Amino acid sequence: MAGAESLASSPLNDLGWWLADPAEREATFARHRREDPRPFVRVSDRSEAGFWALTRHEDILEVSRRPEDFISGEGTQIFDQPAELRAYRGSIIDMDNPEHARLRKIVSRGFAVRSLQALRSDIEETVREIIAELPKDGRCDFVTDFAALLPLRIISNMLGVPREHEQFIFDATNVILGASDAEYIPDQTGAGIGKAVTAASVALIELLEQLAEDRIANPRDDVISQLVAAADDENLTPAEMAKFFILLVGAGNETTRNAITHGLLALTAHPEQRELWRSDYDAYAVSAVEEIFRWATPVIHFRRTVARDGVVLGDQEFRAGDKVVLWYNSGNRDETVFDDPYTFDITRDPNPHLAFGAAGPHFCLGAHLARLELQVVFKVLFEELSDIEAAGEPDLLRSNFLHGVKHLQATYTPR
Repeated sequence: MAGAESLASSPLNDLGWWLADPAEREATFARHRREDPRPFVRVSDRSEAGFWALTRHEDILEVSRRPEDFISGEGTQIFDQPAELRAYRGSIIDMDNPEHARLRKIVSRGFAVRSLQALRSDIEETVREIIAELPKDGRCDFVTDFAALLPLRIISNMLGVPREHEQFIFDATNVILGASDAEYIPDQTGAGIGKAVTAASVALIELLEQLAEDRIANPRDDVISQLVAAADDENLTPAEMAKFFILLVGAGNETTRNAITHGLLALTAHPEQRELWRSDYDAYAVSAVEEIFRWATPVIHFRRTVARDGVVLGDQEFRAGDKVVLWYNSGNRDETVFDDPYTFDITRDPNPHLAFGAAGPHFCLGAHLARLELQVVFKVLFEELSDIEAAGEPDLLRSNFLHGVKHLQATYTPR
């Protein structure tokens, strides 16, 4: 098979490498795309233990369009999760049809019932509310004080989760999605990580099951009620609602918070792009937000599993059970698709980035919401804190799954 012996010691699974020189990472992926686009990455001394790394945009697109050949039901992380943890956290992202189609149909209605203008107004109100809470000395941790809080509060407002649970949800999702970082789980042994992630998942599930059961008994005008208590439609069970919530506040919250943070970093590093956008915000809003998502690629990879022997991709044949990992960050820098891919350009058009995955059944359900949030966020930031900028280097999450920023100092003139 092509590439089978090429990368016995690839750094792709070395979390320390992901915190090192970003130019080296880009050069490594560029070399893969040119010379060896589907390397096999070994993760132990056993030759069969590892995964195929897909680095080209076209391969990622094709795999995403072939869910019958490259399945999600065996897990979407590089390593298989323990069965008990998958039982707590398994949601539509880790399912195949027909169950995936059934659940996606149900949850989609929770994001289709509100008008665009009503949702935009709610987001703008939330952005202004959080800006009013920022420190008055003109300096903040942009992640914890703004970028992380915003999507969490918006999702909680939509679902009808009481504000009193905000800090708990913030802390629990940091544990679940920041499990490979010692700031969130000091015990970085396998048992320590598993125990902490399971405890955080169980606590979130218990909270959402209680809220779902309450909405079944006492429906309200919120998304939880629409998903568990619709009168004339199939509904989620409280357990299914709880697992979906973990996906929402995990994948949805993390994607948006990191896109916002990387957006501020990019606009600080490229002031000419910032000034161009500010010169006519609405004219550039759509293309600027798409470029922020491409530039940030908040979710670095997802995995698929080969469904059976004989599945072919290009000139390569796979075996049943082979793991293939879709490196979205590499696809978003593919020189055959993007002109000058290492330049941040808010006018880029076309921009077929993979920050929300690729077209197929697992394309991000929250893409519309995330795009709208960023369009509103930067408009209000430019209005309220016109000189806000990153101050210093970002404190990155130790992860090869999320392009996460844990902390980022920012300065601004308070209003």
